[in-house]
Amino acid sequence: MTQPHLNRRALLGAGTAAALAATTAGTASAATAPLAPRPPMGWNSWNSFATTINEAQARETAAIMQAKLLPFGYDVFTIDIQWYEPGASSYTYSDTPQPTLDGYGRLLPAPNRFPSSAGGKGFAPLAADVHAMGLRFGIHLMRGIPRLAVERNLPVFGTRYRAKDIADTTSICPWNPDMYGVDMTRPGAQAYYDSVFALYASWGVDFVKMDDMSRPYDAHAPEIEAAHAAIQRTARPIVLSLSPGETPVARADHVRRHAQMWRISDDFWDEWSMLEAQFTRLENWHAVDTSGGWPDADMLPLGQLALGARATKFTPDEQRTLMTLWAIARSPLIMGGDLRRLDAPTLALLTNRAVLAVNQASRDNRPHFVADGTRIWSARPVDGGGVYVALFNTTAKPMEVGLPLAMLGLPATVTATDLWTGQTIGRASHRFTRPIPPHGVGLYRLQP
Repeated sequence: MTQPHLNRRALLGAGTAAALAATTAGTASAATAPLAPRPPMGWNSWNSFATTINEAQARETAAIMQAKLLPFGYDVFTIDIQWYEPGASSYTYSDTPQPTLDGYGRLLPAPNRFPSSAGGKGFAPLAADVHAMGLRFGIHLMRGIPRLAVERNLPVFGTRYRAKDIADTTSICPWNPDMYGVDMTRPGAQAYYDSVFALYASWGVDFVKMDDMSRPYDAHAPEIEAAHAAIQRTARPIVLSLSPGETPVARADHVRRHAQMWRISDDFWDEWSMLEAQFTRLENWHAVDTSGGWPDADMLPLGQLALGARATKFTPDEQRTLMTLWAIARSPLIMGGDLRRLDAPTLALLTNRAVLAVNQASRDNRPHFVADGTRIWSARPVDGGGVYVALFNTTAKPMEVGLPLAMLGLPATVTATDLWTGQTIGRASHRFTRPIPPHGVGLYRLQP
């Protein structure tokens, strides 16, 4: 796979200054070509590995992803939180974190977990091998500057300022103890973010999931802008994903100008109540201009989860509901389960080409409010005629779900194809209705 242009002057050791002199051509190219023209698809380590993933596990997982998911469009491979913590374990965080840092307060992979990073190489060797598989390489990053860097008062690269000069020690994440916020009104603050993203660009990072950003949004907006500006200065096309939510709908214009993905909820797990709540959140975003970016309903907690402790708690019908809702609402599709234990039903769920086409190549996606206990979405294929329609039953009992064809702008008679099974199910006149199981869904293409 041809890789995006990388400014090789960007901080191969400590050369941030040259990285900040991004070329006009590179910046213009990034400004004119969308970084995420379609909802990103990929895999993230959080749901299956928590904070613990190591290099051997990452390489094994990437190879499986290349073989089984890349042919269907899943190409973003992301290592989630605390890759810099030598003793990271489970879903908890140490009260006294000891992250691996360079001399300028920037996070480095813990070499006991990622041996190829030793000697200051960072994630460059792993990223290069992931790229060779045809995948893009992503990492998780917390907002701010490491508390340990502030404690040591490390210098900000390329400036006369130090960590204590830019840190806002009152701005702390409520659930993770690693970082302090950066006060963007202070000299040296933007230079710190520039140096961080220049370093990660030099490794070949293509995607950054940046956490503790979207809530509270207004308080963190200056750092969102700083991360965006820093990425632009690298001249590398790095996708920025903001987490966690709920990102305020009222801030849609701001967020779409500064990021390509933004979470619409807190962490999403395999509970029906959480899935049901995502309907409303996605409905709230459907009419908002988000061109160039994607409201993110979070990762897909499917297959084996939680350090292999259990399989997803979603029933087969709920799993199909999850995939269908994410597809027709055009949320990014980021698998969270352990690919090393990927079973045939889960693989089939992730790789239905007709369903993935709804996510990747549809327009005019919108909900229709018809009856209590039902949710209905429609969309139009980018190429070809007809309408996609998803019929959801959110009750605990089987029920008929449907709507008049006129509500979809269709003529009185259509032919219906079931996208999950590929079967043609016949003609419908005036109204399209199907029996839907509890917590289940049907996804169809209706054509005159």
